[in-house]
Amino acid sequence: MNGLLQGVFIISMMLLLIGTFFWAWSSKRKATFDAAAQLPLEEDESGVES
Repeated sequence: MNGLLQGVFIISMMLLLIGTFFWAWSSKRKATFDAAAQLPLEEDESGVES
């Protein structure tokens, strides 16, 4: 029974990893991730220097 639970756990983690990969690389997310990638390069609008 312990081996069965380990097998189910490994398969679920693999599916989660593959699902996350496809979610991150889907074309629907490209605009969101491109905007997030530019955040460190944008000027701070508050005028306060850190």
